[in-house]
Amino acid sequence: MITYPVHEKPMVSSDQDNKIAFATCIEIVLMRRGNANYNTVLAKLQSLYKSWIYECVDHPEYLKSVLKEVYVNDYYTIIEEIREESDRLEDIDKLKSDFFRVMLN
Repeated sequence: MITYPVHEKPMVSSDQDNKIAFATCIEIVLMRRGNANYNTVLAKLQSLYKSWIYECVDHPEYLKSVLKEVYVNDYYTIIEEIREESDRLEDIDKLKSDFFRVMLN
C-alpha cells in the first residue's frame, strides 16, 4: 500500500486550474465557429508565437492579433462570446479583467 504525506502539494495550483478553465472557454467558443478557422487560429499561434491557446491567457495580445486576422468582421462578437462562456467560472475576475483589457484595447 502506498501512502502519501498529508502536506504534499497538489500537482496543479488553483491558478493553473483557472487558466486551464479559461483557455477551455476560449477553445469552446472558437470550436463552435468551425474547425477550419479554429485550426487556422492554432496554426497561426504556433507559427507566429510558438504558443497555444493556454499561453494566450497570459499573453492575450497573441490571440488578439490572430483572431483579428482570422475573424476580421466577427472579432468583437467572438470576444463577447468568450466573456459569456467564461461567466460560468468563479474566482477568476482578475484573470478575466486582465485578458479582456488587452483584447478590447
